Amino acid sequence: MTPSDDHAATYLEKRSLLVLLVAVSLALGWILLPFYGAILWGFIVALLFTPLYRWLLPRLKFRRNTAALLTMLAVLLVVVLPLILIAASLAREATSVYQRVQSGELNPTLYLHGVFDTLPAWVKSLLDSFGLANFEVLQRRVSAALTQGSQFIATQAFNVGQNTFDFVASVFITLYLAFFLIRDGDTVARTMLHAIPLTATHKRELRSKFTTVIRATVKGNLLVAAVQGALGGLAFWYLGIRAAVLWAVLMAFSSLLPAVGAGLVWVPVAIYFFLTGAIWQGLVLTAWGVLVIGLIDNLLRPMLVGKDTRMPDYVVLITTLGGMAVLGINGFVVGPTIAAMFIAVWHLYATTRQDAAAE
Repeated sequence: MTPSDDHAATYLEKRSLLVLLVAVSLALGWILLPFYGAILWGFIVALLFTPLYRWLLPRLKFRRNTAALLTMLAVLLVVVLPLILIAASLAREATSVYQRVQSGELNPTLYLHGVFDTLPAWVKSLLDSFGLANFEVLQRRVSAALTQGSQFIATQAFNVGQNTFDFVASVFITLYLAFFLIRDGDTVARTMLHAIPLTATHKRELRSKFTTVIRATVKGNLLVAAVQGALGGLAFWYLGIRAAVLWAVLMAFSSLLPAVGAGLVWVPVAIYFFLTGAIWQGLVLTAWGVLVIGLIDNLLRPMLVGKDTRMPDYVVLITTLGGMAVLGINGFVVGPTIAAMFIAVWHLYATTRQDAAAE
């Protein structure tokens, strides 16, 4: 066999191995697709709590299983149990709101009528330009929207009850995977990095970017959203607004969106207070929203995320919305992460080309 034949055989073998690698990777992804959310959060939990594991390890005489189990106990106490309690309260309040709407006890159109009557003339003219000056038409539209919202709440509550097994299985997979990733994560990471055909410098840069963005997205955005939602729910509870937990969760979700934030929820409520004559409630909610809830983002986010890891707000907003539209709630992590990796890879590509051109 000639050297050219050897070269051709080696090339064919490499191509065949690459095709086989892609095929088995796609097959594994297809098998794991139903639990992609649980797997994603298993990686995130491991990434966030690995520093605690490393802190415990020398104090437990490097008993890896014991350190990993204690770390998972912390995960249960700090993350899982509070989320279960909040989810139970949210389901109870959402069901209560749905039942009150269906029974007629809660009739938002009556409140809307009072607000409509107190509107200034210029606001009514603005509504007229959109075909909303006729209250009967507006009432029908609001009623239709409330009916759809009630049906959605009922459907989601039914689905939660029907999919209890899937939920428990997902939580188990998340915690089970997180345990092994916390205990053996360094070995897994080294194996994966070794298989990537890049230089050691590029591998370190990509790994650093990936871990930084995940930690920033979850630690920064999620914690800030939780704090803002809790503070907003506390204000609603103090002002006597029913279903405070439901409003708190809505504010937490809206806080994930840059340039929108929790104001998407509390501002309309404050406006409603002013229009209906509840002036002191409107003033209290506005002051709390601006001076407390609004400042949380500016105070906590730089401490948790760091200025050097932040992407432009418009990129975060678009990728967060896009990620959630495609992947649901998991998209608020996946969207910005993909955007950050996209920027990092293109930066590496441009740097590599510049270095090659300079040689």
